[in-house]
Amino acid sequence: MNTVHDLLEMALKAQASDVIVKAGSPPIFRVNGVITPASVPALSVQQAEQIVHSLEAAAQRERLLSAEDPLTEQEILKLTLGEEEPAYGDLEENIEEKDYVFSIPDLARVRANVYLQHGTPAAAIRIIPLAPLTIDELELPASLKDLALQPRGLILVTGPTGSGKSTTLAAMIEHINRNDERNILTIEDPVEFVFQDKRSVIQQREVGRDTPSFTSALNAAMRQTPDVLMVGEMRSLEAMEAVLAAAEVGHLVLSTLHTTSAPAAVDRILNSFPPDRRPQVVSQLTATLTGIVAQRLVRRSDQEGRVAAVETLTASPTVLKLIEEGNTGDLTNALREGSHYGMASMNQSLERLYRQGKISEEEALANSPHPQELRQLFRHG
Repeated sequence: MNTVHDLLEMALKAQASDVIVKAGSPPIFRVNGVITPASVPALSVQQAEQIVHSLEAAAQRERLLSAEDPLTEQEILKLTLGEEEPAYGDLEENIEEKDYVFSIPDLARVRANVYLQHGTPAAAIRIIPLAPLTIDELELPASLKDLALQPRGLILVTGPTGSGKSTTLAAMIEHINRNDERNILTIEDPVEFVFQDKRSVIQQREVGRDTPSFTSALNAAMRQTPDVLMVGEMRSLEAMEAVLAAAEVGHLVLSTLHTTSAPAAVDRILNSFPPDRRPQVVSQLTATLTGIVAQRLVRRSDQEGRVAAVETLTASPTVLKLIEEGNTGDLTNALREGSHYGMASMNQSLERLYRQGKISEEEALANSPHPQELRQLFRHG
C-alpha cells in the first residue's frame, strides 16, 4: 500500500470518513466517529513518505487537467513523463504543512493535510463523496427544504468539528439546485463537494486559487449577480460583516459557524463585534435571519453509521424580539415552544430519533445538552 488510491480503496471498504497516515502504525480509520487501526502491518517511514508524495502528485495532476491553474513546464514534464519516487529523506527535507484537495475518479474526493511528526511525513485525509447527498438521503428534517428555498435571508449551520456541517450545507445547496432556477455562488477554502448544474447555475470559487480571501470574494460577489451565496465558514469579523451585508441587500446567504447550539450562534455573532457596533449588528441580524441549524452526529442503533440530531431555530416573531431586546438567554425556551414555526430543540430532535428507533436511549442521553430534561421527555412522551 504505497499510494493514496490503494489507501482510499481500503478506507472506503471500511466506510471510513477520515484516515490518519503516520510511520510506525497502520493507517488509522475514523469509522462512525471511532478511531480504528486498519488490519494491515504498520507503515514504514518510506511507505508513509510515498503516500504523502502520491497525495501531492494527485493534486498536481488535477490542477493540470483542470487547466484553471496551469503548471510550470517542469511540473508538466514530471507528471506526463514520470519521475522516480523520491528516495527516503528527499521529501522529508522539503515537506511543509500543506493542504491538498482533489478527486480520484470513481472513488472519492479528498481533502488532505500533510505535515511532519517526529520528523517523518504524515497526513490527515478527509474522504468526501464525489457528489453531494440530498436532505432525504441524510435523513435531515424536512424543514431544511423549506429553509433552503427561501428567497432571501441568512441561514447558518453550526456544530463542532466533524459534525457534518459541510455535508448539510451541500445538501441544502443541492436542494436549491434541483428545485429552483438560481445563480448560486460558493466561496470555499477549500472547495469540498463539487456540484453539477441542474436547474440552477453554480459557480464555485476557492480561496487561494480563484480569489485571495473570503473578504475580497464576498466584496466581489456583489457584482456577480448571485441569487444564493454560500460561504464555507465565517472565520473572521470581516467575513461576518460581509455576510450580513450580503444578506441585507436581498441575497439568500448560507454559511457555517463552530458553536454547539443555535442560540450560541446568535451570541457568537453579537459578541464578535465591539459594543459600539452591537446595535447595528442586532438590526442587521433581526432583518436578515432566516434560520440556524445546529447539529451533532449520533451513533445509530438500527444499522451501521451515524445520524444527525438537528436543532432548528427559525426567525419567528418571538425569536426576533428576543434578539432585538438582548434576551438571547431565552432563545432556548423559544426553541422548545416553536414547533409551529418549524423549530425543534436538540433534546426534541434526540427524542424523535429515539422514538423512531434510530438511536438508543443511552446514546441520546450521552449527546444531550440537558440529559435530565431529556429523561423527562422520555417519561412523558
